Amino acid sequence: MPSAEMTPASMPKPEAEPVQPTREDEVAAAGSELIGGPIGRRALFGTSWWTPVRVVVLVAIAMFALGLVQKAPCYQSAWFFGASSQYTHACYSDIPHLYQGRGFADHLVPYFDKLPGDMDYLEYPVLTGVFMEVASWLTPHSGTIQHQEQWYWFVNAGLLMVCAAVIAVCVARTHGRRPWDGLLVALAPAFALTATINWDLFAVAFTAAAMLMWSRGRALAFGVLLGLATAAKLYPVLLLGPLLVLCWRAAQWRQFFQAVGGAVGAWLVVNLPVMINHDATGFHIRQGWAKFYTFSKERGVDFGSFWLIWAQNSSNPPTTDFVNIAASALMVVCFLGIGALTFTAPRRPRFAQLAFLMVAAFIVTNKVYSPQYVLWLVPLAVLARPKWRDFLIWQACEVAYFLGIWMYLAYTTSGDAHKGLPTHGYHLAIVLHLLGTLYLCAVVVRDILMPERDVVRRSGDDDPSGGVLDGAQDVFVLGAAAHPPRHAAHADRPQVGWGTSAPLPHEESSL
Repeated sequence: MPSAEMTPASMPKPEAEPVQPTREDEVAAAGSELIGGPIGRRALFGTSWWTPVRVVVLVAIAMFALGLVQKAPCYQSAWFFGASSQYTHACYSDIPHLYQGRGFADHLVPYFDKLPGDMDYLEYPVLTGVFMEVASWLTPHSGTIQHQEQWYWFVNAGLLMVCAAVIAVCVARTHGRRPWDGLLVALAPAFALTATINWDLFAVAFTAAAMLMWSRGRALAFGVLLGLATAAKLYPVLLLGPLLVLCWRAAQWRQFFQAVGGAVGAWLVVNLPVMINHDATGFHIRQGWAKFYTFSKERGVDFGSFWLIWAQNSSNPPTTDFVNIAASALMVVCFLGIGALTFTAPRRPRFAQLAFLMVAAFIVTNKVYSPQYVLWLVPLAVLARPKWRDFLIWQACEVAYFLGIWMYLAYTTSGDAHKGLPTHGYHLAIVLHLLGTLYLCAVVVRDILMPERDVVRRSGDDDPSGGVLDGAQDVFVLGAAAHPPRHAAHADRPQVGWGTSAPLPHEESSL
């Protein structure tokens, strides 16, 4: 089959000078006025200790610290006194509550020891359980239970801060010429607000590190890190779907199977010791290990999903079994759509673009959306669409949802006082979250169909997060992309000189 328009592997690469967002992004330029304005044309790079990566990491740590300050009302009292106080202050966290609720205060071993409450085993993947257990080892088991829970949250916060720094470094380095894009992660308000609600940052850090390894052409390391990420949270395995269709289009099968082998191997190394139970009757799947999967299947429609709006506004709400099947079917449809988009796009989509779309599809169609799930998308959104305006529009929607869910819980737990947001108001917050995510998805799809609108590619790069896919030739394409002559856009639209750092004369006005 004929190949689509290609960027030859031997094509000269752009110069190594970093892309300056204040020169190409109007929002970044306006925001820079707070610190002296956009960078000048004669600025010297690489002459100061304050490298972009170091600045990004320090800003990320500072924002993380502000997120800890935002939790201060709960740390002092709201986690322990009053049913709705932690919601009215929007400072709820699972971490202190699960210290005793999941047996860490009683030195119970996750997955092996049965819990006394309504949750008989820990309902988190194994590597997250290890993280929780290690944090409990570092927590002083003395004093009142309130004192221990405060320490447990504080220890976890310290470990999660390390994860936040790792994420910032990885995002800043994945697109080598665009290190300043890491500031989008560092300054993301929803990132700071949700970082210590749960343990999701641990899996996000592994995923960000995996993306960095793939961008460096290290397929096996990518797979190992992605397998570890999947052992901490299920969503990272979704990245193998986009990678499959991209490697299919470019015929990079060896690297794909290396990645899959590394992911499966790393996941098994973590899970097998906990998964398999051997007794007198033979080998069995340990019930404690399986709890995460059975809980995910049996869990009903929950907060943040469009399924909840349906259930709360219907006299015949959907059953859990129906939602499980329907959500899975929607994910299959989304993956098929991503595959069709990959094979028919005028240019092979960037890996980060498809990774974002895949995870976003899961979030939109899933039966639950906890507010910390936004952490899954933040690094991928930055790599997929590093444009401040679009990113901040999406973040505004997520902050609105963050406030909406806590005000709704305040309303439902305040009794006759009804302090907070009623049901219909919360449904509006859900819709806002969904619209914000779908808006960013639509912009990314537009960039794929019209690559001259992609801010990464119009700077002269092909796929800086693509590793072996960066500059690779296309082998399998479908539709209009398979019939030369071809361009990134239709003939009556601006065309991009791929691989050049400067736009062609006739595209100046459109960029």
